[in-house]
Amino acid sequence: NLGLSACEAGGKWDIALALLAEMRGCGLEASAVSYGAAVSSCEKCLRWELALDLLAEMQDIRLEPNTIVYNSVISACEKGHEWELALSKLVEMQDRDLEPD
Repeated sequence: NLGLSACEAGGKWDIALALLAEMRGCGLEASAVSYGAAVSSCEKCLRWELALDLLAEMQDIRLEPNTIVYNSVISACEKGHEWELALSKLVEMQDRDLEPD
C-alpha cells in the first residue's frame, strides 16, 4: 500500500494501476485502502473512467468500497463534468449505508 499511496500523492495513476495488477499477479490481495489510493490517483489526474472501472472491479471481486473510495469516484466524475454519474454514485453510496463527507 505504500507504493500505491506514493502514486496517489504524485498523481501517477498509470503506475498505481500497474502496481494493483502486479499485486494480483503475485497472488496478493488488494484491500479497500489499496483501491482507494489507486482511485484517488485517477481522480487527481481527471481519469474518471478509470476510477469507475476500479470501483466496478472492487465490486466484482466482492471487496466492499468504503466512503473514501466513493468520495474519490464521485469527485473524479465531478471533475470530468460527469455530474449524472456522480449523482448515481452518491445514491449508490447511500444505498450501501455509507455517509458521504
